[in-house]
Amino acid sequence: MSARKRTQIILITAAAAALYAGFRALPTGTNLHQLDFNTQGKGMIEMCDPSNPQFVAVTTARSPVTLSVRSDTPAAAGRESRLTLTLKTSTGKPVGDRNLLIQHTRKLHLLVVDPTLRDYQHLHPEPAETEGEWTVAFTPRLAGTYRVFADFVPVPTGRSLYTGADLSVAGEVVETPVAFSWSAEVDGYRFQLTPAAPIRAGQPADLVFTVLAPDNGPVPLEPVMDAYAHLVAFDQAHSGFAHLHPVEAALTPFADPTKPVLNFKITIPDAGIYVIWAQVKLAGREVFAPFWFEVAE
Repeated sequence: MSARKRTQIILITAAAAALYAGFRALPTGTNLHQLDFNTQGKGMIEMCDPSNPQFVAVTTARSPVTLSVRSDTPAAAGRESRLTLTLKTSTGKPVGDRNLLIQHTRKLHLLVVDPTLRDYQHLHPEPAETEGEWTVAFTPRLAGTYRVFADFVPVPTGRSLYTGADLSVAGEVVETPVAFSWSAEVDGYRFQLTPAAPIRAGQPADLVFTVLAPDNGPVPLEPVMDAYAHLVAFDQAHSGFAHLHPVEAALTPFADPTKPVLNFKITIPDAGIYVIWAQVKLAGREVFAPFWFEVAE
């Protein structure tokens, strides 16, 4: 190859790289762009593909978005208060309604859990008048320092991103022993979560989720957030979570309505004690069921 051709190739490559970088930095219909969500650097949270969620250790990694939470009244167990959340990029820009994409019917999902992991709530804040602020009603059932995880998809990236903050709830934290079980009963319904094999750290695991009605009749399972069920896994230190959706993306009728079956996949990186909360809608009412288990090395 002649020197002239080599020079042409180098110039064309450089021009293409410059155009690519320029397009990535262009506005995307919001006041934010790709560089505002840059996740490069040691200890940064990786943006995730919404179709392949993983367990994310939010509190031990740095996110390009910060979350702060304040309550209009001191939070206390059993009392409703209104939370105001503020989302900002690491560059100081507010993250508001126009900056997020809709995923599973909402733009912002909050996964809120108490220090014992026995009160889990899935909340959907609405944008406030001030750009970057969101509000939602919250009634904690227990006391202690709740962890608030935010799950969202920025417009410029199209990939899931997470951040977290703490909220103090007045009262005494009561610790109770953990009862490991892959089954749970709530409101007379029997929920079963069955792993295909013992779950081990770092290894993909398949889970089968089923529901049985009290009279063994048809289960009135209805879609919630575009799926028949959502699973959220927390570690005992509530350092992070995994938000799981069924492998069956289509909302088709079940082969056996008396025993609906859904399949999930999960990979948990570290050994320890975990809980998976299942969220479903039965005859118009949302129901949550916990499954405690231990992950081996």
